[in-house]
Amino acid sequence: MDPRPFRIPAAPALAAVTAAALSVAVPAGPASASDAGPAAVPAVHRVAPDLDRRARAYWTPRRMRAAAPPEAERRDESAGAPWTRGGPVARSTGRVFATWAGREQVCSAAVVRAVNRDLVVTAAHCVRPAGGGWADNWIFVPGYRDGAGPHGGFTARRMFVPDAWARDGDGDHDVAFVALATAGGRHVADVAGAQRLAFGGPGGRPTHVFGYPAAGRFDGERLAYCSGRPVPDRRGLTAGRGLRCGLPRGVSGGPWLTGLDRGTGAGTVVSVSSFRFSDDPGTLYGPPFGKAVRDLYARASVS
Repeated sequence: MDPRPFRIPAAPALAAVTAAALSVAVPAGPASASDAGPAAVPAVHRVAPDLDRRARAYWTPRRMRAAAPPEAERRDESAGAPWTRGGPVARSTGRVFATWAGREQVCSAAVVRAVNRDLVVTAAHCVRPAGGGWADNWIFVPGYRDGAGPHGGFTARRMFVPDAWARDGDGDHDVAFVALATAGGRHVADVAGAQRLAFGGPGGRPTHVFGYPAAGRFDGERLAYCSGRPVPDRRGLTAGRGLRCGLPRGVSGGPWLTGLDRGTGAGTVVSVSSFRFSDDPGTLYGPPFGKAVRDLYARASVS
């Protein structure tokens, strides 16, 4: 079987500061091989000024409930369970709603610590699908549950993806940062909290994957998770790591956390859900957070 990767949906229903101040960890290990070479200029999209009005008018609670990813190429109904412990991960992780090429998209994302207090991390294909062009009507709902969130939605004001994704759709760079507009004068991190961010990937450490799956026994209305130890791709087709996880479509862009305290729900974001290989649909892959992602974050965090 041809082991081609397939994205798990975005799917039709998508100033200098010290590291200590941001609690952002920089690894001692090397960046991924795909980060070698001269620094590339990331693709940045400044959202139209009227998006906040349009997205809020478009994404009514009824439409959010009805939004659903499409049928995936393959489906795995094994592991994964609702997250019922609450804590920072439940408040800072949320559901993304967007439109692209006339279709509704849903993804997952998480608030991360940043100077601007407005930043979320997700998958690049959740803001700029592989077909080209940027998503519209993009809104993030932290703490989403049953059609709404405790703080409402926060619309995009600027989107950032690595050059390697914008040019070639390189899966090892399927990462995006989105700077959000304030809502009612509030920054998203001030109301939902924010998780730490680290670079270098999860390695083989115990890792928890979070998101809003919307297929099989999951309806996309509650936060779910799976956990395990990520391993390298045995065929060497990606620099990312894979984790046995049956969470289906809709979890795309959701955070991978290491060092999760299951009592408090606090951890460190080290990757996001990106794709599966067609001949191994039970393994979910997350791209490495290498130099390109670190540089992207440095720019987006002060945007």
